[in-house]
Amino acid sequence: MITSFPMAEIRGILRPAFQMAVDDDLIRKNPFGFELASVIVNDSVTREAITRQQERDLQKFIKENKHFSRYYDAIYILFHTGLRISEFCGLTFSDIEFKQMRIKVDHQLQRTSEMQYVIQEPKTESGSRYIPMSEEVAACFRRIIANRTAPKVKPMVDGHAGFLFLDKNDRPMVALHWEKYLEHIVEKYNKIYRILMPKVTPHVCRHTFFSNMAKSGMNPKTLQYIMGHSDISVTLNVYTHVQFDDAQAEKIRLAQA
Repeated sequence: MITSFPMAEIRGILRPAFQMAVDDDLIRKNPFGFELASVIVNDSVTREAITRQQERDLQKFIKENKHFSRYYDAIYILFHTGLRISEFCGLTFSDIEFKQMRIKVDHQLQRTSEMQYVIQEPKTESGSRYIPMSEEVAACFRRIIANRTAPKVKPMVDGHAGFLFLDKNDRPMVALHWEKYLEHIVEKYNKIYRILMPKVTPHVCRHTFFSNMAKSGMNPKTLQYIMGHSDISVTLNVYTHVQFDDAQAEKIRLAQA
């Protein structure tokens, strides 16, 4: 059986072996002494983001499907805010500031392998932030709050209560719930339309928002703040993954400005 290994693992094995040869003057230069970033293109955003048309088609399907429509508002929010799924799951009533039209992000909800719920600090040092809400996103939150069934006992995790999304046992939903919902939705979509919709996860929703904002011309520093990136290079990476259609659309936009 042939087994493939990631480039990082291969380099990790060969680099020290060749370095010993260099140290012993057997060879002059270590052929594996390069930085991976210089030879491997980071195309994660291109692979993870779906197109605008795919996003529209999927959301239309969810909205009109009798079974999946219950998830429409939440998935719309994921596609239009750039929230990390752990931040999304940790949202409480007090985090949705309708008057200021913003979402307060200062924590994330995780569930450990021991099935314990924990509140943690945001993923990065820039993770604490306010995300502006559009009217459509605010409307989704209002419907979610209005349709939410009050639990018999309010779950509390590390001093946080009033979670917006609860499972059938009145426990806060976690990333796995939304991953499974989206998996079932895409499977059903592909079965009905026989059109291959790529795999969609909460992470894909975040990167689709990320890609859409970059292609719309949002200032990189503004996008860095909204996404909660601690390093601007992470944000700038998405600006390197544009196609001809993106360049053409940008040229037309500038000509009409």
